[in-house]
Amino acid sequence: MSVLPEQSESTALRFPTGFVWGAATASFQVEGSTAADGRVESIWDEFCRRPGAVHNGDTGEPGADHYRRYAEDVAMMRSLGLGAYRFSVAWPRLADLGFYDRLVDELLANGISPWATLYHWDLPQALEEKGGWTNRDTAYRFAEYAAAVAGKLGDRVAGWLTLNEPWCSAFAGYASGRHAPGVTSGDAAIAAVHHLLLGHGLAMREIRAVAPEIPAGITLNLFPVHPASDAPADIDAARRVDGLQNRIFTEPVLRGVYPDDLLVDLAPYGLPSLIQDGDLDVISAPIDLLGVNYYRAYLVAAGGEPDGPSEWVGAEDVRFLTSGHPRTEMDWEVQPEGLTELLVSLNEQSPGLPMYITENGAAYPDTLTPDGAVRDADRIAFLDGHLRAAHAAIEQGVDLRGYFCWSLMDNLEWAAGYAKRFGLVHVDFETQKRTLKDSARWYAGVIERNGLPAEG
Repeated sequence: MSVLPEQSESTALRFPTGFVWGAATASFQVEGSTAADGRVESIWDEFCRRPGAVHNGDTGEPGADHYRRYAEDVAMMRSLGLGAYRFSVAWPRLADLGFYDRLVDELLANGISPWATLYHWDLPQALEEKGGWTNRDTAYRFAEYAAAVAGKLGDRVAGWLTLNEPWCSAFAGYASGRHAPGVTSGDAAIAAVHHLLLGHGLAMREIRAVAPEIPAGITLNLFPVHPASDAPADIDAARRVDGLQNRIFTEPVLRGVYPDDLLVDLAPYGLPSLIQDGDLDVISAPIDLLGVNYYRAYLVAAGGEPDGPSEWVGAEDVRFLTSGHPRTEMDWEVQPEGLTELLVSLNEQSPGLPMYITENGAAYPDTLTPDGAVRDADRIAFLDGHLRAAHAAIEQGVDLRGYFCWSLMDNLEWAAGYAKRFGLVHVDFETQKRTLKDSARWYAGVIERNGLPAEG
């Protein structure tokens, strides 16, 4: 039986032929089975055990039990018409990659393209005990891991992404400590930035060696940044935040340089001394695609006061202001127009670069109705607005080739535990029952039509 709702609207906004429609998850958030088949400890296993680190003391068990229920989940993806599934490989499962072998085969058997992310934050704890991403050697261990995964799956994966959101790994993990491994050091965060980027470049080499014909790139979480006024202090605040959120990643990857202003700003944290001969050539090896994760924009001003460890290394005095937009349950403002702005800006910086939205979605307080439905009209409005914004970017010449909704199903939302639900599919974490939300049925209609109806 079709999961599509009754709709009669004519499609007004069509996406390009071959546009990839998908959904995404991450290994630690959905898999569970954290001790199965030789999996070793990750930094998130350790972090979850820290009192107060994760809401309600939640852990990677049970996740969404995807490790054992993947066949059921793939069938669900097929019922929604998904053309692609973006999953991440767990580095702690390197000793036995059989799960991903089975998952990829199951996806292909159901006509769904597998998109693999090599690193979505679950560093093996043993490497963290040697310094983690503050240790340059971790970049080389990551390249070895990438070679092993590409060797196992390279002939069947449709797209490769080396890192997911290195900003979070570096700044949330090593500066503010609100994510694993929970370190609070500006020096550590900047070292992590450089070594993550070096790891990306080294992993690209390994992917090219094994599967040169498969598109590969990196996923960055990028935010338009605007000053609250034209006052010089506010403009400088926006410059610094834009540098830490966006340019510290886009410039090395796309242009092979760190911005001059950041080299000055971050000299006290050791950035210039981290760069060895040849590093930027490795980091800037050509990519086939850029994955863009978009959730909101920033409005900033000077004059703030630090309140504990900050992710904004060297910009702890910046204030983040509200723009008056509606907010999701994550307290993030809903700003679809920022997605158009971001994509157009990236295209101006790197004309013709193929891009994919690899994450976009929203958490809302979803509940099951007495008849077993989830009426998530807010999420439908969020997705509709952002897809229209993506289409507007395409009309302005952006080579946008796909959209992966975050996320396929409810899961462990990192330090927020199981309290925040981003999924198209509701998961009862006690029974693991899956229930399609209204947004899942709506998205299935978008996929079937390869577009959106007229507004109004």
